[in-house]
Amino acid sequence: MSTAATAPTPGPPLWLLAELTYACPLHCAFCYNPVDFAAHEDELSTEDWLRVLNEGRALGAVQCGFSGGEPLQRKDLEILVSQAHRLGYYTNLITSGIGLSEARIAALKRAGLDHIQLSFQDSTREVNDFLSSTRTFDLKRKAAALIKAYDYEMVMNCVIHRLNIDHVERIVELAVEIGADYLELANVQFYSWAHVNRDALLPTRDQLERAEAAVETWRARLDGRMKLFFVVPDYYESRPKKCMNGWGSVFLTVAPDGVALPCHTARMLPGLAFPNVREASLADIWYRSEGFNRYRGTGWMKEPCASCPERERDYGGCRCQAYMLAADPAAADPVCDKSVHHAALLATVERAQHADEAAAIPLVFRGRRESAELKRPF
Repeated sequence: MSTAATAPTPGPPLWLLAELTYACPLHCAFCYNPVDFAAHEDELSTEDWLRVLNEGRALGAVQCGFSGGEPLQRKDLEILVSQAHRLGYYTNLITSGIGLSEARIAALKRAGLDHIQLSFQDSTREVNDFLSSTRTFDLKRKAAALIKAYDYEMVMNCVIHRLNIDHVERIVELAVEIGADYLELANVQFYSWAHVNRDALLPTRDQLERAEAAVETWRARLDGRMKLFFVVPDYYESRPKKCMNGWGSVFLTVAPDGVALPCHTARMLPGLAFPNVREASLADIWYRSEGFNRYRGTGWMKEPCASCPERERDYGGCRCQAYMLAADPAAADPVCDKSVHHAALLATVERAQHADEAAAIPLVFRGRRESAELKRPF
């Protein structure tokens, strides 16, 4: 039976994520770009991206995120933002802040950019720069000041993991200091480079509980003056999340080389050919491609998902996580305690409780082969 035939007819892709480039000045050990990102260097041209924006808006997309890598590496970023604004998108720049000069933020403001999310790796120069394998903390502070000066809401993001989760209180203090209106403390999800470094990055239960308690204390102290979000890592859940709000339901990602994906890590899945926007329209990709229809809805499911009363709440969880942990993208996400592979996930979590063993594991930084020789400063 064809999965395309049994998949429900989707609504429009409300969120278009334009991954403009895999180029990035940072080398984060938890980067979500593909581990083989260097093999995908044939970036879309300005004209290609303008056509993608037009087609996405015609399909019904209302939000457009510009990400990477580092989207500021693209010299045509302002052109693309201007076109997205003219088409009526709500536009969001997801950036490390490196390359955000006053001239560029002024140009982005004129182009109509609505929103900027700025990432930090930690609260101090020493740890931030170690975790990104760069000297960028001071540049990020300057970018934060520019964002405030140009009257944007300050939205700060910090990926949380074993090596910085004990610094959560200081990270919140940094967010307050730079005037953040929103702080997202997103525990790392183990895809791509984070999966390579999983055993070094997965926090312990005690770390997670202390961090959650610290966040609750800060929420009470801030009393609504800053929105504070804390996302628990999937590995410590017993029920999976509805990945990307459902496969091919809301999100459409276009990678730097033009491959269209239902999520930014889906190209890892075997047996799926995802179309390229150079060769197919977004409408054909969204509604008719096998890649987008394969895991839509519930018709593709096997047990225990097929008869689960929660199948339309979580849609079986994450297909990429199922592939990485169960070697089967059609399996129940092993995060679910009904999965036959849940015990393997629990064993991984149990290993994480041994601090000395985790501390001895070398980090592999994005794009660096000599990273194992780097010593941790903490």
